[in-house]
Amino acid sequence: MKKIVLVLFFGIGLSALAQNSTELQKHYEEFYKEMRLQGDVSGVINALTHLNVLAPSPQRRDTLAYIYANNNQHMQALNTIGIEKNEGDSDLSVQVKAISLKALNQPKRALEHFEVLFKRSPSPYLAYELADLKIQTGDNTGATAHIEYGITNAKDDMKYAFYERQQPYETPLKAAFLHLKGLMKYNMDKNDIDGAVELIDEALKIDPNFNLASLSKQALSSRKEQPAAEEEN
Repeated sequence: MKKIVLVLFFGIGLSALAQNSTELQKHYEEFYKEMRLQGDVSGVINALTHLNVLAPSPQRRDTLAYIYANNNQHMQALNTIGIEKNEGDSDLSVQVKAISLKALNQPKRALEHFEVLFKRSPSPYLAYELADLKIQTGDNTGATAHIEYGITNAKDDMKYAFYERQQPYETPLKAAFLHLKGLMKYNMDKNDIDGAVELIDEALKIDPNFNLASLSKQALSSRKEQPAAEEEN
């Protein structure tokens, strides 16, 4: 008799637990919708975290990681989905790994994820990211190939955002590639400052307000003037 009572009690407990879990899931699904409507990022993260505990799924995990990354919480994003390269990762997961690793100054690790994205769906924007990262990691040949791809395929209405000033700004993507090409030319031949400046001038013709290109031109021009100044002394 005692055994029957215990079994019944245990069965009722499991049933109540399942019911509570279902009710909690419904609660956080509604909470998630409401936080999205209100634009409350912290609330959305809270809701998705609970939902991932109650009813885990790759889609919810990837969405949570993306929201972290979009909120500049890159370490939290990577803690959610990891940094490993997995063939089964969704495009969203690979994108989060790529941009978060780049933001955390891990160019080599970021590169492999940008390579996956480019292989899946090539675009001038991804080519720019790859070229920039390959310059940083010393792969001049790879960077050159992506730069040429970008110059050929960038459309006039494509823009790229830069953040070196207090106020972010956009410049035509083709101008951004020409600027990179100028820097690459200098990296490969430190004596060919004129050739590098000529390419940067092409970028400035497209966008005279391209601040980063102007700064690069000034830096290269000052290096050209240094030897002359040293000879006079």
